[in-house]
Amino acid sequence: MAETAQARSPLAHLAAPAGAATLAMRELAFRGLIDLRVDPRDKGAWAALESALVAALPQANRSVECAAGSVLWLGPDEFLVITEAGRETALAASLSAALRGRRGAVIDITDGRTIMALAGRHARDLLAKGSGLDLHPRSFAPGHCAQSFLAKVKIALHQLDDAPSYHVIVERSVAEYLWLWLADAATEFAARPS
Repeated sequence: MAETAQARSPLAHLAAPAGAATLAMRELAFRGLIDLRVDPRDKGAWAALESALVAALPQANRSVECAAGSVLWLGPDEFLVITEAGRETALAASLSAALRGRRGAVIDITDGRTIMALAGRHARDLLAKGSGLDLHPRSFAPGHCAQSFLAKVKIALHQLDDAPSYHVIVERSVAEYLWLWLADAATEFAARPS
């Protein structure tokens, strides 16, 4: 990743929408993001990654928390590791070493993505305005994640808690568009009494 002193967040110049009492929205700039690919039939590679992460890889559409950060299931052979800024290089090296000689890939995608954090009583309602995902608490709860589209933008969505709080992982190239769409869609909730 580029030095954070020189790096520029794709959303740094934008303000959060009004209505923080019922909906909070902010960017989590410069979080480390590592894409893991591993053949689920290669039990040795699977075990090596779990050993390096000191956690079991999550099941379909779920996440796990570990010392490295959050690990999200993106597909049968794909996972996303979200870590604190600056830890991604060492973590990627550790995961690559664990996979040495095995079938798998470790790709640092930190510079190509950003994370938007949404939280509050209307966070689920806001996401439902632009997504086809079933976000009802019976279907999508804390620890759940999914790849989908939000306002026609491909995202990875991770629910953190019952507040509800979410992380929306999006490519930098469309982050500003999605932020502005969310801010506009959130105006409905700013006008409502809390």
